[in-house]
Amino acid sequence: MYRRLVCAALLFAALPALADDAAVRRLVESRLMPGDELERVLRSPYEGLYEVDVRGAEGPVVYYVNPSATLIFPGPIIDARSGRNLTQERLHALSVVKWQSLPLKLAIKAVRGTGASKIAVFSDPNCPYCRRFEKTLTQIDNITVYTFLYPILTASSVPLAESVWCSKDRAKAWQDLMLRRVRPSAAPGCESPIKKIVALGRSFGAVTTPTWFLPDGKRFEGAMSRTELVKLLDAASPRRR
Repeated sequence: MYRRLVCAALLFAALPALADDAAVRRLVESRLMPGDELERVLRSPYEGLYEVDVRGAEGPVVYYVNPSATLIFPGPIIDARSGRNLTQERLHALSVVKWQSLPLKLAIKAVRGTGASKIAVFSDPNCPYCRRFEKTLTQIDNITVYTFLYPILTASSVPLAESVWCSKDRAKAWQDLMLRRVRPSAAPGCESPIKKIVALGRSFGAVTTPTWFLPDGKRFEGAMSRTELVKLLDAASPRRR
């Protein structure tokens, strides 16, 4: 990340003293790092700063540029009155994913009750917060959980995730592992979608687990209490009951 910000600083240092939206866009596009894509240049409401949204291999990144386009501010910008992280809110907005675009066939599907509420979770088998969140999910009725095996935390996460996928009953193997610490008996090495899932998660900028999505496209990170999660599920799927 430090290298990325240094490169961005050098990039924007080359901009002219007088700039407009089109000029900023042209110059930024000519100096992007390989694999990065400039999505938009906006005049932000923050003291005349420009907001520059770039999407790279690790997902969206937000930078800010001064009105003369000579300085780069990597963020975050915090509202001093409310304490809100405005940059993080913006990143969440940029990270909205269309539910229909998720390759749910690559996920482990578990249905409880009517399965009316839906959630897609990118989870690492060695993640303690994933285990906590998995326990919370078992406390919710009428839900469909799509678990994308996302082994990014340690090298041992990959064969463990593969063993879950190679199991005859993947949903049971996953819950046995996460809730009861029972490792799957299946050997790793079968054909699995794990590399595709990791690439997908990286494209979303998911650098932590669990990262999860609701049908309204909103993205969240980390574990959450049952009460808080139910409120979000109700808001995302108001007709679930």
